[in-house]
Amino acid sequence: MWEHPGAANSLFFFVFGAWGKVAINCFVLITGYFMCKSHITVKKFLKLFLQIETYNIVFYFVFMFSGYESFSVSGFLKHILIVKNIDSGFVSAFIVFFLFIPFLNILLNHLNEKMHIRLILLCLFLYTFLSTMSYFSFSVKMNYVSWFVVVYFIASYVRLYPRRLYENTKIWAVLSIVSIVFSIISILGSLRFIWRDPYYFIADSNKILAIVTAFCLFMFFKNVKIPYIKLINVVASASFGVLLIHANSDVMRQWLWRDTLNNAAVFKTQWCYLHFVCSVIGIYVICTCIDLLRIYLLEKPFFKLYDKVSSGIYARLYSIEDRFTKRMNIKR
Repeated sequence: MWEHPGAANSLFFFVFGAWGKVAINCFVLITGYFMCKSHITVKKFLKLFLQIETYNIVFYFVFMFSGYESFSVSGFLKHILIVKNIDSGFVSAFIVFFLFIPFLNILLNHLNEKMHIRLILLCLFLYTFLSTMSYFSFSVKMNYVSWFVVVYFIASYVRLYPRRLYENTKIWAVLSIVSIVFSIISILGSLRFIWRDPYYFIADSNKILAIVTAFCLFMFFKNVKIPYIKLINVVASASFGVLLIHANSDVMRQWLWRDTLNNAAVFKTQWCYLHFVCSVIGIYVICTCIDLLRIYLLEKPFFKLYDKVSSGIYARLYSIEDRFTKRMNIKR
C-alpha cells in the first residue's frame, strides 16, 4: 500500500482504515455523558476488570495450547496485567481513567458553567491546537488517560448545561458529513501533495479532525430516533468486548489479520474491497456474539451471586451495628 499510495486500492484503504481514533473519542464521549451524573461503584469496576481479565486469560491459554505462544511465568504475568501502557494502550488507559471519574465529578460539581468552558478551551488549546501545530515544529505529547479526561470534560458540559442547539439533529448531521469530508480530504490531500503523514489530522485521538468528527457524530446520534433501540442497546453493550477480543494482543493480530484473513495476499486481488468490508462486519458480529455469551453465561450469574452475598454481608453488618448501638444505649 505504501509502495503505491496513489493506486485505487491504496486510496480506498487509507480512507477505510482512518477512523479508529474517532471511534475511541466517541466511546469516551458516551462514557462522559452518562457517568458525569452517575457513580463509580465496586460492582461497576469489578465488571470492567473481570471483562478484561477474562479475555486476557482465555486467549493467552488458547494461543499457548495452539502453539502460537509459548508459556512462561513472566509472559503470563505480563499478559494478565490490565495496566501496561497508558501512553498508547487504550485498555490500560481507559481503566486508569475510569478510576479518576469520581474525582472528576467532584471537580465538575464545584465549577460553574464559565469555569467549565474555560477549562475545556484551555485543555483543547494545549492538547489539540498545539498538538496539531506540531506539524510546524511544535512539540506536544499526550497520553490517553489525560486526553480521556479532556473528552470527559466536553461530554459532561453537554450533559450539565443543555442548549436547544444540542437537540438540532439536522445541524449535527450536516456538521458530521462536513467533518468526515474534511477528514477524507486531509488524507487524500496529504497523499497527493505532502506525502508526510496522510493520517496526521486524524491519526491520534487529540488531533483536530479526530475530536471534531467524533463530537459531531456523538451529538447527531445522541438525538436521532433509531428504531429497534432495545436491540441496538444490547449490541452496544458488547462494543467494549469487541475491542478486547479482536485487539487482544499482537498474537491475536497475527492470527486474525495475517494468518486467518490473509489480508496482505488479498490486497492485490479484485475481491479486496468485498473481502475487507465483509471481514470487518464479520469480526464485529462474531465478537459481539462471543461477548453477549460471556455476559449471559458468566457475568450475569456471577453478579447475581455477588449481589446475594454482598446483600447478606451488608445485612449482617447492619445487624451487628444495630445490636451494638442498642447495647450502648442500655448502658447509658
